[in-house]
Amino acid sequence: MAAGTTTGSTTGAMNPQGDLRELSRETSSKRREEIASGLNPGAAWATSRPMSTTPPPLSPPNRIRRRKLSDEIRERLLEAVNSGRFRPGDPFPSERELMEQYGVGRPAIREALQALQAMGLIEVRHGERPRVAAPRLDHLHGQMIETMRHVMTHDPKVLTELKEARVLMEVALVRIAAELRSDAQLTGLRAIVDQQRAAQANADAFRELDSAFHRAIAAISGNGLLTSLCGAVFDWMAMFHRDMVHAPGLERLTVAEHEAIIEAIASGDSGRAAHAMTDHLQRANSLYRAPASS
Repeated sequence: MAAGTTTGSTTGAMNPQGDLRELSRETSSKRREEIASGLNPGAAWATSRPMSTTPPPLSPPNRIRRRKLSDEIRERLLEAVNSGRFRPGDPFPSERELMEQYGVGRPAIREALQALQAMGLIEVRHGERPRVAAPRLDHLHGQMIETMRHVMTHDPKVLTELKEARVLMEVALVRIAAELRSDAQLTGLRAIVDQQRAAQANADAFRELDSAFHRAIAAISGNGLLTSLCGAVFDWMAMFHRDMVHAPGLERLTVAEHEAIIEAIASGDSGRAAHAMTDHLQRANSLYRAPASS
């Protein structure tokens, strides 16, 4: 009997396959309970994520684009200017020298130079080598004219925003002018208004003098960027809405308002100057209209 009992016990203990199946059933049941109860989210992810042998795509795609020769030459010339190898007033190499240096034809060189000229970075004169242009802020707003024409034609909101920006900027500038003006600067402002009075019958000349008047006030601040920006805003608005800017019979009113602004600046009263400029700009801004949508 002892032998039989030993044999039976040995048979029950040596059944590894049965034990493994039982353990697998218990583990699977426990994992399902954990997933259902949220105790093991990692297990849920692991069991739900499909296996894939395909590597993930590169993100973002890094495609190689072909560039025009003139674009590549323009970038190299820009790098030479920005690195200080060529300074304002320095001549560029001749077209032939650039052709030999870069191993390209004349059309690519000329197209690159024309792009730099359009950017206001070089000056090209007939019979002379191109030269690096002196830095001038007024080049910037001139280059933006076509962009502004497009934006203001198709988004009338921009004109409203320009009007608001102009009032904020010029009222602040006239306050500064009332505090910093010199006798010479006052004489210059009065000379511009005298010329305006004489040019009332010439719409283009009157507009140019109008712009000069506002620039002159901005220049009293001594800030070249603000002076250029003041002129840019005026010119953008006037160019795109000149038919509304020049309204017959209003020139005399403009001259009178300019005179009032000068007298306020001369008095040194910044509040009075700000009030005179605000009245002038609010009246002038009412003359600007965005083009009607077609």
